[in-house]
Amino acid sequence: MNLFNLRRPAPSLDDLLLDAKTPMLCDEFSSQSLMPTVARPPQVFVRGQGSWLWDSEGRAYLDFTQGGAANSLGHSPSVLVRALADQAQALINPGIGLHNRSQLNLVDRLCHSTGSDQAYLLNSGAEACEAAIKLARKWGQRHRGGAYRIITASHACHGRSLATRAASGDNCFEPPLPGFCHVPFNDLPALHAAVDAQTVAIMLEPIQGDAGVIPATEHYLKGVERLCRELGILLILDEVQTGIGRCGTLLAEQRYGVRADIVALGKGLGGGVPLAALLARGKACCFELGELEGTHHGNALMAAAGVAVLDSVLGHGFLEHVRDTAQYLGEGLARVAHRYGQGELRGQGLLWGLTLSDDSADAVVKAALYEGLILNAPQPDCLRFTPALTLSKSNIDEMLLRLARAFSRVHTTQLQCRKGIAV
Repeated sequence: MNLFNLRRPAPSLDDLLLDAKTPMLCDEFSSQSLMPTVARPPQVFVRGQGSWLWDSEGRAYLDFTQGGAANSLGHSPSVLVRALADQAQALINPGIGLHNRSQLNLVDRLCHSTGSDQAYLLNSGAEACEAAIKLARKWGQRHRGGAYRIITASHACHGRSLATRAASGDNCFEPPLPGFCHVPFNDLPALHAAVDAQTVAIMLEPIQGDAGVIPATEHYLKGVERLCRELGILLILDEVQTGIGRCGTLLAEQRYGVRADIVALGKGLGGGVPLAALLARGKACCFELGELEGTHHGNALMAAAGVAVLDSVLGHGFLEHVRDTAQYLGEGLARVAHRYGQGELRGQGLLWGLTLSDDSADAVVKAALYEGLILNAPQPDCLRFTPALTLSKSNIDEMLLRLARAFSRVHTTQLQCRKGIAV
């Protein structure tokens, strides 16, 4: 008899986390018809309010992802619900070839509040980034002898369309889409070396969210702006995740003291509904009729949502509240990280990334879900926190308690795994 065949296999982290009786919930609907493009937990969520979500079994969860930072005002804020209801009764979508009041109102407020000259409304951040690429190349045709190359940073994430994935350095294309050059983030000499006669723009995220919440240094971003001015090329900032108050200012560029020629906005602009915007300034305003079209671009319903969100974020004391709770959240996360031997804390405003001591981020996310806390792991060793901009300090206190329990659960499970391997 082969005794090795009788040995129990060492338990895995996932096995032991599931043994902790993570709830497997039932609902009247099945997920079998849904294309399996995104890994999802079994819970079916039916209601949300502020920083909280409830599943079909009535269990409450504290949400510190908020749709990947899309729900800037939290779940189902009354100001957004009213704006959508009122607009839906009046006019939803007159069509791309016609003006509507909400559209004109939103682009006027965006331009006025950001110091931009023109704005165009789209459906998603990926569309806004792709439109920024098109606009820069149109400007290159007009003003830089047909220059078309755009320099971006390694490990960026500008969207999931073909063009934005190529801009992000995604190597899924064969042959790769031309016209993009990728250099290390926060490396000015690499940018200087990469610019040539065919370069039309430098495109960056002020904070690389999907790479693990890595902020640009002030020296770097100001140096990039200075380089663009000296060489006569455009600066594009992808503020899809950092804009609309997420960093404690309306745009992250204001926090850094720089000014881009083109800005892409998304996520938080719609407060949870699909809305994005392209902002252009000065010489970058060069689109002509017919060069950007979309069935739902600037439709009245989504634009009304954007007006409600922007009015809220620009309201008295709102951004001060973001900065105050941001400091409180950062201090609390630092304490918990130190207590459990975790790594570096990075971020600005209400966008934080916590580096872990090992690649256990997915396990922590699962353990947190068991504790009624919804988190996100952009990297195997990093947790990302993008709560509602309206969250309270009591929300933060409750999150820290649940996060601590999740860390304890994972630590206990890891010890059990080691014992199982040693047996």
